[in-house]
Amino acid sequence: MKKSFYILGFITFFTLGIGAMFEFLTWPYRGIIVFMFLNFGLIPTYFYQKYKQC
Repeated sequence: MKKSFYILGFITFFTLGIGAMFEFLTWPYRGIIVFMFLNFGLIPTYFYQKYKQC
């Protein structure tokens, strides 16, 4: 589970970098990309991992 959390974290921060590139170049859909990965990927996985540790 910890390995998948690290992989998902890497993908999320990679996507944040792409979202920043979209922001600087003023391309459309820049916020949606970051929002989807954070809210439906990394954050639920983080809380699930913390729940399993207790």
